[in-house]
Amino acid sequence: MTIWITGANGFIGRYLTRELAQRGSAVHGLGHGALDEPERRRLGMGHWLNGEVDSTNLGALAVHTGLPTVLFHLAGGSSVGASIAQPYEDFSRTVATSARLLEWLRTSAPECHLVVVSSAAVYGAGSAERMTESAATNPVSPYGQHKLMIEQLCRSYATTFGLQSTIVRLFSVYGANLRKQLLWDLCTRLSEGAGVLKLGGTGQEQRDWTDVRDVARLLACIGDKGQDQPVGVINGGSGVATSVADIAISIVSSWGGKIPIEFSGVTRPGDPFSLVADTGVLNALSFEWQIAVRAGISDYVAWFKEQIR
Repeated sequence: MTIWITGANGFIGRYLTRELAQRGSAVHGLGHGALDEPERRRLGMGHWLNGEVDSTNLGALAVHTGLPTVLFHLAGGSSVGASIAQPYEDFSRTVATSARLLEWLRTSAPECHLVVVSSAAVYGAGSAERMTESAATNPVSPYGQHKLMIEQLCRSYATTFGLQSTIVRLFSVYGANLRKQLLWDLCTRLSEGAGVLKLGGTGQEQRDWTDVRDVARLLACIGDKGQDQPVGVINGGSGVATSVADIAISIVSSWGGKIPIEFSGVTRPGDPFSLVADTGVLNALSFEWQIAVRAGISDYVAWFKEQIR
C-alpha cells in the first residue's frame, strides 16, 4: 500500500505520518515546509515534496513513489481566526487546493481511496446536543464555509466521475506541538505569571476534545477500511462533552497552581453552546478512543513546560 498525505508537515499530519509508518506503510508527503533528512526519517516519511498541491507536484511525487493507494488530504486552512482575517487566502489554501487535487486524482489515480479531513465547523451554531452526520450544515465562519465547499466538491466528483472519498469531520483536536488556540493561550498566560485567567463566554460551553494521538489512530483506521458508498461522512469525535470551564480547571491543576478563573459571560456571535459528536457511524468501525481528556491535558501541560525550559 502506497500512502500519500497532503499537509503531512502540519500538526495532525506529522502524527498521522508516524502512526502509519509504525504500522509498516510506505508514507509520502506533499505540502509546505522544509524537512531535513534526519527529521524526515524520524517521522517515517519516505519522500517529501515541499510545494503546492497542484498537478505538477502531484505528478512529480508519483514519479518517485508510484500512484497512491490511499491519500489523506489534510492540506488547507486550519484556523477560524485566520480565515476571518484573510478569507481569500483561506479559500485558496482550502478550496482551490482541494479542487486541484480532485482533478488530478480523476485523471491520474481514480482508484485511490481519498480521505478528506474536514471539520465540525461545517455544522455551525447547531442546537442539537449531539451532532449527527445528517445534521444541517450552517457554518458561521469562512473556515467552516470552505470546509463545507470541499465536501461538496467531493460529492460532485463522486456523482460525475465516480471518485470515492471518505470525509472525516474532526472536532476539538489538541496535543503536543499545537501552538495556538485555547490550551496554548492558557498555558502561555500561566507561564507569564497571570494572577487570574479571564475568558470569554460562560465557561459552560461544551466541546468534544480529542487528543491528536487518538485522531491519528482514527484516520489510519479509516484509511484501512473500504467504503460502500461514493462519499462517506464520519464524525471524528468521541461523543464526550467537556465544558470550557473544566478544560481551564484541568490546565491550572496540571500546572500546579490555584489561580482563579473568570468568565465574561459574553459569547461570540454564532459560537455554538455545544459542539459534540454523535458517534453512531464511528461506532461501526469498532474504534476506541484511548486518551481521556484529563490525561491528555496533563500531557499537554508537561510538553508546554518542556518547551519553555
